Amino acid sequence: MSVIGVFTPTKEGGWSGTIRTLTIEAKLRFVPNDNRDSERAPAFKLYVGRAEVGAAWRERGGEKEYLSVRLDDPVLAAPVHAALFPAEGGEEAHLVWRRREAN
Repeated sequence: MSVIGVFTPTKEGGWSGTIRTLTIEAKLRFVPNDNRDSERAPAFKLYVGRAEVGAAWRERGGEKEYLSVRLDDPVLAAPVHAALFPAEGGEEAHLVWRRREAN
């Protein structure tokens, strides 16, 4: 697993930070999705500038809550699946990515 971003909470209840990989460096915002029309709708929409680039859903793993993240962009071969894990105290969160194993 690799940490590809560090995020801090926003006043609006989302997260803001930067994704950094070998080929990507982008400021990303997790904006609460106030228009959820079903339980399957994402809890957050993800933006780089004004462009919507993904979504995140609340998940629970054991005792910990995290966000399951899906990022997509026309230059990517496939969507990126990651997870945002808030640190103790909630003062920051880490976006963690792991390559899925081939079938």
